[in-house]
Amino acid sequence: MLHTPRSLTMPAEWAPHEATWLTWPHCAETWPGMDLPARVEPAYVTMVTALATGEHVHVNCLSEEHVQYVAERLREGGLPDGAPVTLHVLPTDDEWIRDYGAIIVYDADGRRVATDWVFNAWGGKYDRTEQNNRVPAAMAAHLGAERVAFPVVMEGGSVDVNGAGLVLTTESCLLNPNRNPGLVKADVERWLADGLGATDTIWLGDGIAGDDTDGHVDDMTRFVAERTVVTAVEADPTDDNHAPLLDNLERLRRWRGRDGRGLEVVTLPMPAPRFHEGERLPASYANFLIGNAVVLLPIFDDPNDAVAVDVMQRLFPDRRIVGVDARDLVWGLGACHCLSQQVPAAR
Repeated sequence: MLHTPRSLTMPAEWAPHEATWLTWPHCAETWPGMDLPARVEPAYVTMVTALATGEHVHVNCLSEEHVQYVAERLREGGLPDGAPVTLHVLPTDDEWIRDYGAIIVYDADGRRVATDWVFNAWGGKYDRTEQNNRVPAAMAAHLGAERVAFPVVMEGGSVDVNGAGLVLTTESCLLNPNRNPGLVKADVERWLADGLGATDTIWLGDGIAGDDTDGHVDDMTRFVAERTVVTAVEADPTDDNHAPLLDNLERLRRWRGRDGRGLEVVTLPMPAPRFHEGERLPASYANFLIGNAVVLLPIFDDPNDAVAVDVMQRLFPDRRIVGVDARDLVWGLGACHCLSQQVPAAR
């Protein structure tokens, strides 16, 4: 159905999930030249197995034959018999379901609604949209949820919410003319209010080096509690990430909001720069996923891995921090959060 303004609210990621949705790696264009079974699928086995300790996991596959293949890979990887995992035949163009999947929100009566935003492959950078744009309707049908379509380009990784009206996003992405030409901040804020329940939008500047999304916020700054954010910082002043991340840190510290309370800001280090065939990759610990029982944290065989684990464990003492080897994942230009989409629990 077409969008009409109404009261919708996106819950925080740490709120109870019914499930998390993934798409099994299959697109050679995502990880060009890489052996997916050997280099990428092990990270997926880790993610599915860890998430299934606390919630249902849905995985999109290409065909019935692919379902059987994925089931065998998960068994071989140690997924217990009877684990709450459902494999769907739902062909997609690529794996980044955070950006093309339905964003599940609540309406004023507490019913789940699948919001369906226009996906244009990150500003028309890739010819991979036709099958991806069918996923929100399929998710809505599986959940028995109403689907509400928004005539606005937005990817799930471009926003992060605290579940109480605050939304984080970046000027470099949502104000980019390759998304919604002609929209200004006030227009974007109106859509975020209509679709996610935003009462205040916190605008950051640029994203991290190597990010082909024009600056998704989930690669650098995330809510971890209602008034607490964790934000990536780069200590090396000669690194391309130093200045933009410092600017974002200062914006967060200055922001006060309508009530004047401001935010508690926790810093998270960056791993050392990673490159593949001379290309800078968007390696960041901020691309974590908060599950019911675990936090999936990308790690990079870097000295700062241990620092990031410690920061996240202090922020989420009731969840197990699971390191996911993202050294090969990030060659696809994303990691754990980009590859997943949570489904809030029914109320």
